[in-house]
Amino acid sequence: MKLRKVLVVVISTVMVLSGAGCGSKKVTPSTSVESAQKSEGEKNTSTSGETIKVGLITPKTGQVAQYGIAVENASMLAVKEVNEAGGIHGKQIELISYDNKADATESINLFNRLVDNDNIVALIGPVISSTSLAVAPLAEEKGIPMITPTGTNLDITPDYDYVFRACYTDPYQGGIMAKFASENLKAKKAAILYNTGDDYSTGLAVAFKETFEAAGGTITNYEGYTADDKDFKAILSNIKANAPDVLFNPDYYNTVGLIAGQVKEAGLKTIMLGGDGWDDVQKEYGEVTEGYYFANHYASDDTDPIVQNFVHSYKEMYGDTPNALAALGYDATKIMIKALETANSEEGPAILEALKATDLDCVAGHVTFDEVGDPQKAVSILKIEKGKLKLETKISK
Repeated sequence: MKLRKVLVVVISTVMVLSGAGCGSKKVTPSTSVESAQKSEGEKNTSTSGETIKVGLITPKTGQVAQYGIAVENASMLAVKEVNEAGGIHGKQIELISYDNKADATESINLFNRLVDNDNIVALIGPVISSTSLAVAPLAEEKGIPMITPTGTNLDITPDYDYVFRACYTDPYQGGIMAKFASENLKAKKAAILYNTGDDYSTGLAVAFKETFEAAGGTITNYEGYTADDKDFKAILSNIKANAPDVLFNPDYYNTVGLIAGQVKEAGLKTIMLGGDGWDDVQKEYGEVTEGYYFANHYASDDTDPIVQNFVHSYKEMYGDTPNALAALGYDATKIMIKALETANSEEGPAILEALKATDLDCVAGHVTFDEVGDPQKAVSILKIEKGKLKLETKISK
């Protein structure tokens, strides 16, 4: 498995959260969560040993800002709850959070800053796969335990003792969606439309194709596009000619919304399917994605008491229903906090052993880790209905 170092410290360049998708209410930090605006040259005022410092790297500006804001909100909530209950063995957790703008180079720079200047003992984040892949080897080199809440790329964890994740992988959810298409929707023909320049999109596309064909289904189209493409009419015309039962489009919500609108315009009578990158698509593109399904990590209408307690607390703090990114941010933080508590140490080897032994009921399901640091749990399939998300079913391989 992996040899992880210490916990998670987060230095927070917190932005005002008003009017920004997830977390629409500005939150005044309590004494339990340090969330201060810091200039590039400013040093942390806390002295070593006063707090347990945990780092958080998320995108809070840019195209996927909703993801980062949701993760930060939930991580702050988790820390607040623990600190108000007395902290960890009498110490408060200091969360230090930075905005990486979803950029790999910026993520590397921020990680080095967290380690060298802020003296973190562990890291939560980064959020998306590309930035998680960039930071993972550095966490290994420095011996800093890292949990990415939402980095789903298969290659993030296997080569690094210090790197874990709170979410399932791209191939896992891609295969689950193919299983849902063939077994639940009884689809015989499927088209795949994916972003050729994105590891996340490509990973899901490959897994869906392999699993769907293994189940006896036919892939009518395997079409790619680039991040700069905005006009999909020609591709959709080709897909329409083959009349697939489902169209699998594993990309992020902003691109999915654009494609879904053009699917409707093209008169393509099919059911669109996607991965967890669709989360929040219903908020901006509910009308054009009505009746479609996607894989996700949790559902806010799940009746599990752990889920409902989290939803209530998040709504109370931020005035919004938490999405799956928030659930995973909360889980990742709670997992790391539990490891710190169990280890009763801020030294890497002790925390590593505690992380490896994780056996915890979380918002996004019961979590244990396999030999490479990936969680073993079910996938929630959500349906978009009248601009809201409904839990359709849960599927395990």
